[in-house]
Order: sequence, then C-alpha cells, then structure tokens
Amino acid sequence: MSDPRVVISVEGRIASTRLPGKILYPLAGRPMIEQIVRRAKRAERVHEVLVATTVNAADQVVVDLCHRIGCKVHQGSVEDISERILGAAGDADIIVQITGDCPLVDPALIDHAVALLVAEKADYVSNSLHECTYPIGFDVRAFTSAALRKSMELSDDPIDRVHGSYFIARRPDLFKHVGWEAPDHLRYPGLRLTVDEPSDYALVHKIYETLHQSNEAFAVEDIIALIHRNPAWAMINAAVQQKQASEG
Repeated sequence: MSDPRVVISVEGRIASTRLPGKILYPLAGRPMIEQIVRRAKRAERVHEVLVATTVNAADQVVVDLCHRIGCKVHQGSVEDISERILGAAGDADIIVQITGDCPLVDPALIDHAVALLVAEKADYVSNSLHECTYPIGFDVRAFTSAALRKSMELSDDPIDRVHGSYFIARRPDLFKHVGWEAPDHLRYPGLRLTVDEPSDYALVHKIYETLHQSNEAFAVEDIIALIHRNPAWAMINAAVQQKQASEG
C-alpha cells in the first residue's frame, strides 16, 4: 500500500454491562465519546475518525451527538462488532480500532501503530500483542480491512465477532502480527485508565480536570507523570478487575 486510506473506528453504544451510558459521562465539559473523537482526530496518519454505534433505538442519542459535533457515524449490528467496524470503515485500507471506554487514547500511539503496520507490511499491529505494558486504556489495534474480511469469512464465533479483531489477534499463523512495548518511562501495566466501573470514571475525571484546561492535547507521558506525583490516585480503582475477552 503506497498511500493507504486509514480510518479510526470508535466503538460506542449506550448499553454497557457494568456502567450503562458511560460514553456520555462528562469529561472536561464534553461527553466521553466526544473527547475520544477529539483526541483521535489529532492523529496525523489518519484520514477519518468515525463512531461505530448500533441500530438499537437507545443509540439514537449517539447518532444525534455525532451529528452535533460533525463526526461521521455508522449504525450496525449490536453484537457483531466485526460487521459494525467493517461497515463503518467503508473504503478504508487500514482500520484503527478504538473502544468507547478509553477516553485517554493517545494519538501518537495511533500514528505509531499505523506507521508500523505499513512499514512491516503487517496484517495486525498492537501495543498489547503479548502483554499490556502501557497503562490499561492505551491499547491500540490497527489492521487491514482485508484481514478483517478474511477473519469474518473464517469465523462466525460470537466471541470473535463481539471483539472485532479478536480472531485476527489469536491467529498469527494466518495473519502477520507486529507489536511493540512501552518504553521504560511509560511502562505502567498495573494502572487502569479505562472506564468500566464508577471508580474508573472517578480517576479519569480527576485526570481530565487536572490536565485538560492547560493542555487539551495532554499525552500518556503527562498522565503517568501526574500519577507519579499523586500515587494515591492509582488506588482509586485498583480493586476493579479487567474484563476478560471470553466474557464477551
């Protein structure tokens, strides 16, 4: 691919098993999913950012929000996220999958994933390929549209489909994988910066309230430095268990 078209698909829907409606929770005066879109749009190697929501009537509020903020939105399957992402991606050559519970996503990591995918002629790139070395919530997965289509032809297992690129990630025998780990100063795998529970939101809210006003483009370096200055903050959500892929 000499000049691949790159699209970020942000998964977002109102239903959530642990924290319904979380994507609309406010962060620095904007709904969480809007902040994700704004941060993702700072990535330089991406042509378009859009929200992949569902045809469920409850998600009309997501559609309306996207229209208000000028973000394209695709409504697809409720449970088949592979189908939803592929439909949202349209004519993209490369898809970057971002989930709606990661409001601190760093555009520099998105750009690195895309650059790595292109340079290595890979099918799938992730910074949590074998283990998570960045804080939880900074996962970035980039893959080719061709790989996603192939994965859907090969598996209709609901567990594969509900995670979008899960089949690709599990089959290095079929797809070329490339990964990278956090440099030492950004290595903090025990820190939860994703939003699944009220305590997760409490921590992310504190981070936004502290950093966003002076620098809307605050990065993972700034967040980790903030936590090091306030080590007690890491305990706010330390008891939350990360949901396993097999749980859907």
